[in-house]
Amino acid sequence: MRVSQLLNPTLREVPAEAEIISHQLMLRAGLIRKSAAGIYTYLPLGLRVLKKIETIVREEMDIKGGQEVLMPIVQPAELWQESGRWDVYGEEMFRLKDRHQREFCLGPTHEEIITDLVRGEVRSYKQLPLLLYQIQNKYRDERRPRFGLMRGREFIMKDLYSFDRDEAGLDISYKKMYDAYCRIFSRCGLAYRPVEADAGAIGGTGGTHEFMVLADSGENSVVYCPSCHYAANVEKAECQPQVIESADAEVPRQLVHTPGVKTIEEAAAFLKVPKTQLVKSLLYQGDDKVFLVLVRGDRELNEIKLNNALGGFVSLQLASPEVVQQLLSCGPGSVGPVEAPETLMVVADQEVALMENAVCGANKENYHLVGIMPKKEFRIDHVYDLRTIIPGEACSNCGTPLKEARGIEVGQVFKLGTKYSKALGATFLDENGIEKPCVMGCYGVGVSRTMAAAIEQNYDDLGITWPIPIAPYHCILVPISTKDAQVVETAERLYQELQNLGVEVILDDRDERAGVKFKDADLVGYPLRITIGSKTLANGQVELKERKGGETKLVPVEEAAARVKEIIKKALSF
Repeated sequence: MRVSQLLNPTLREVPAEAEIISHQLMLRAGLIRKSAAGIYTYLPLGLRVLKKIETIVREEMDIKGGQEVLMPIVQPAELWQESGRWDVYGEEMFRLKDRHQREFCLGPTHEEIITDLVRGEVRSYKQLPLLLYQIQNKYRDERRPRFGLMRGREFIMKDLYSFDRDEAGLDISYKKMYDAYCRIFSRCGLAYRPVEADAGAIGGTGGTHEFMVLADSGENSVVYCPSCHYAANVEKAECQPQVIESADAEVPRQLVHTPGVKTIEEAAAFLKVPKTQLVKSLLYQGDDKVFLVLVRGDRELNEIKLNNALGGFVSLQLASPEVVQQLLSCGPGSVGPVEAPETLMVVADQEVALMENAVCGANKENYHLVGIMPKKEFRIDHVYDLRTIIPGEACSNCGTPLKEARGIEVGQVFKLGTKYSKALGATFLDENGIEKPCVMGCYGVGVSRTMAAAIEQNYDDLGITWPIPIAPYHCILVPISTKDAQVVETAERLYQELQNLGVEVILDDRDERAGVKFKDADLVGYPLRITIGSKTLANGQVELKERKGGETKLVPVEEAAARVKEIIKKALSF
């Protein structure tokens, strides 16, 4: 390819709409252009990167026995109603009706479609295991599309679904995909970490891991152990209870007037006690049920852990002040567990039961109780790990203090179990002729998000520094002058030689100043640059520069193509 023929409209200024570096650089480097909020057109160089990621994904899926299919984007509402997700998926689903007023959606995910396919085609255990995948656009009506390809309304995803006879088979399929994902992101040249995670809206009762590309701009916070392999999203990370001994001797229970005190901070200041001595009492409403939730005053309640512990509600949120007043005859700032109504289930974080001389709301407006012994003085119906972990806490596996990192989720693997196969009737006959539901797994890679995440991890002040495996082109040739016959002839010769060696090469044949060409090459991020100038040619040499690290060497013209080929071969050998 010649730059003079390439649609690559680069920008010198940072677009005002772009908040994060990947969005800025993809616009400036001419990889994408915005069509609407959260919807983008991929220009030639951006599409080349996407195709390379897709190729890596396809190769690893095929190695593990995956078979590629292509499912419809437009999905009938009937299937989602069968699975029970039509009414609960939420406002992120694009819904539409055809001319006959039949309801459809634009696929945000494809569990229903693939399960419907398998229930119509699989009859016997002999047809299992089955690994089916696709690479296709997905659609989610994000409330606030932002960060370019990170959170869009249309995005490209690889989703594979496994169907097995039993849990043991699912474990094998899950391990295959876990290993394949490690290879995918390693081959893409990315620093990543698999972390334990929550299954979220996809559901299922088994395990799940997210694959995080480590980057300071990541939306997700993960904790990891530097000594063992444990890593988890903060939403999932297991917390070990920490006992804080009370410095005071046991004191009798007292009712204290606390006018205007509404928050933990205000209560601690007013009563002159540390937040570790306070019980944070929160009334939560899950669908049509109400719970009293308790955590230590210095802790943050983890709503995902809470919802999972309570069984997974469609809607879980803090009860309104009106509901609190109706049930407990006080405002939210005075809620407490002592003498809570018998009809109200009380769930507590595991640290609450270990507290002494605690302080809590009195269920009486502007009053708190001090000197409370949780084991003796109030009811706890269920104890769970309900709090968010803090970096520096002990690893649940080996006890080493955990460290924190920011990450961008680019893939996730789920054990779905029989959630969808039972709902949709995807069954098979086992060796004894007994009908059983398929045991399923679901495995996704955000292809377009991986491209953005790669930039978040690979850039400098000049532009993108692509890893060689996913760079749009491996090498760019930059002749200093298009008016110097020897320079042009050498550039053309190297261009043909590199192409003959199978190197993805682009020739900047524009009649532009050298500085303009260098800036564009650095902005786009071609991993290797060969500069051909009259001064170096006088000594039979050209300049070979590696974009990442900036190492520059003068090499003989006759060796330049072979040197480039050697560097690329080494980078692609995995």
